[in-house]
Amino acid sequence: MRKTKNLIAAFCGATLLLASMNAGAAGKTLVFCSEGSPEGFNPALYTAGTTFDASSRQVFNGLVKFERGTTKIMPALAESWDLSPDGKEYTFHLRKGVKFHTTKKFTPTRDFNADDVLFSFMRQFDPNHPFHKISGGNYEYFNSMSMQTLIKDIVKVDDYTVKFILNRPEAPMIANLGMDFAVIFSAEYADNMMKAGTPEVIDFEPVGTGPFQLVMYQKDAVIRYKAFPDYWEGKAPLDNLIFAITPDASVRYQKLKAGECHVMPYPNPADLEAMKQDPDINLLKKEGLNVGFLAYNTRIPPFDNPKVRKALNMAINKESIIKAIFQGAGTVAKNPIPPTIWSYNDAVVDDPYDPVASKKALEKLGVTDLEMKIWAMPVQRPYNPNARRMAEMLQADFAEVGVKVEIVSYEWGEYLKRSKDLNRDGAVLLGWTGDNGDPDNFLAVILGCDGVGSANRSQWCYQPFEDLIQKAKIVADPAERTKLYKEAQVIFKAQAPWATIAHSVVYQPVRKEVIDFRIDPFGGNIFYGVDLK
Repeated sequence: MRKTKNLIAAFCGATLLLASMNAGAAGKTLVFCSEGSPEGFNPALYTAGTTFDASSRQVFNGLVKFERGTTKIMPALAESWDLSPDGKEYTFHLRKGVKFHTTKKFTPTRDFNADDVLFSFMRQFDPNHPFHKISGGNYEYFNSMSMQTLIKDIVKVDDYTVKFILNRPEAPMIANLGMDFAVIFSAEYADNMMKAGTPEVIDFEPVGTGPFQLVMYQKDAVIRYKAFPDYWEGKAPLDNLIFAITPDASVRYQKLKAGECHVMPYPNPADLEAMKQDPDINLLKKEGLNVGFLAYNTRIPPFDNPKVRKALNMAINKESIIKAIFQGAGTVAKNPIPPTIWSYNDAVVDDPYDPVASKKALEKLGVTDLEMKIWAMPVQRPYNPNARRMAEMLQADFAEVGVKVEIVSYEWGEYLKRSKDLNRDGAVLLGWTGDNGDPDNFLAVILGCDGVGSANRSQWCYQPFEDLIQKAKIVADPAERTKLYKEAQVIFKAQAPWATIAHSVVYQPVRKEVIDFRIDPFGGNIFYGVDLK
């Protein structure tokens, strides 16, 4: 742990002035006012969109990708793939001539090939892999998606052919491989850093095949990238990309108005009308593929009782929360998946707002003088633009039914880390933006048994629900999958591991000189293909 921290400190030691100097020196420089610092630069180790924006979405590629601005799967490092008749073998035919980045510490001697695919996946899959435990070895997505039991083997057929052999069919397999955790690292770079005695370096000084190359990073201040001239799809229209880390949405907006940044995420809802009227700003808008929630720790009494959770849910005035916090940019959530995704069960009836019934139910259950913590995120997310204010409103709602709430928070990376603790005290405000357009990405990853202690912050493992979502993974027929997922949503509502709060409309303001920026349905910020006038 100490070695990792020293590496981060050394790598982050450059100053903001260094990043600002010559920002527009050569060609076009786009400045993105990002909302927070990444946890690292290996997306396989994390789940936060802030980290994905800084790593996978700029520096890396996967075998497949989503067409920018859509949920359509496209070839990437794999030019094509074949599926066996039994649905258990995927054979990927890899792209030739793809170059890796060159850095001060690493000069590649070969192009991307099958060895890099094996390294990137076997590191996550094989507990005996030499890199498995490097940087903590917690592969949240891989484990939460049951990849460790799904995959039987990954075989190098030849230098440009790789076969994934599964233990069972997996309906969302290709879509899953388009996600951030599945990006491809350089096996040669990893070998070099292992020989140098600094294997952690690959997770903080990344080398990928992506359109942008990391130049420097100062935590909580700036990330600087340059366009990779040998990128396989062609050099990016932008020459430089700078992330100006700006946690406060009001400050981001001021920078945007002043021309100090070109793009910002997560505007304050109260600022949307002014943005619409500003002639220098284009306010982009898209229905969000997301859900915001309050996750109880279902392992800890009295939250281990679904009747207690249902009673608490009746104390929450969700309409007031939507009005005060989302200000027209959100809708009340009743299901764990958004209405924009297929298999959404509109027949589910939401928990009513009824504080009188809530208090009576708690008293009947013997829950009196309850004290609990509510965790409030320190950053804005598409599914929650103001977690502190939401926590305060929940605090007032719960006080009405005799429940005393203490609000706690931590730095974003620490918040995500601590909230996974199986013995976490209290309920945590979080949410989820879909990664691949499949219901499995919500129901299995953040509510399935494999996600307990990881992406599943409610620590909820309920076998009738688990049986349905696991069956849905292996069924090819969309109609049958839809039926199973609708049944799972009914069970979820009855068991109430969360209080579902909201789905948001995503707004993204960009300056008028920005060309062809597109809102990503998965909540990302992608700058390859973007240009400046």
